[in-house]
Amino acid sequence: MKYRYITIEREYGSGGTKIGRELSKACNIPCYGHEILETVAKKRGIPAERINQYEEKATGSLLYSLFVMSRVQSGDANMLPEEGKVFLDEQLEIRRLAMEGPSIFLGHCAAFALKNQKGVVKVFIHSSDEAEVRKRIIEEYKIPENDVESTRKYYNKKRSGYFKANTGKDWNDLRNYDVVLDSATLGIEGCVKALKGLLE
Repeated sequence: MKYRYITIEREYGSGGTKIGRELSKACNIPCYGHEILETVAKKRGIPAERINQYEEKATGSLLYSLFVMSRVQSGDANMLPEEGKVFLDEQLEIRRLAMEGPSIFLGHCAAFALKNQKGVVKVFIHSSDEAEVRKRIIEEYKIPENDVESTRKYYNKKRSGYFKANTGKDWNDLRNYDVVLDSATLGIEGCVKALKGLLE
């Protein structure tokens, strides 16, 4: 197996989470997303919702990013704000899970955590079909139609801000990724097939 790990960053409503979970079933390897958050929450003895709040507080300022990255790279949590400590815990958990074998990771800046590992494929999933995105958000996430656009913007902004704050890179800069998939063009099944080929 040339590639052992697939890290997936995805736009809200693109079907990226579903693609990761379906790929996990097709390849019979674990997929980690919210499980990372839940493990960190349990470790810190706080509700998972609190982790979400810390992630929201992460700022994309250059000074903050440089400070957090220097601490994370050294493994030193001293002087880090709570959101920085949460990020460090998430990074450590991702590395621990990777030691157990081939895996798929959803979000949480997993590619940054695994940057020193061999066999990592960095994937970004988006959708060019606005109508399909709206439909998925309404049907799968049970978001009221009037709230679709604001919810979509909220989550994409949160993911972008968290990525920028903790890696110093732009989340939607496609140069950060090895593979960029349009789920509207390929469909969920097509995306799964494309990624499955990398793990076989």
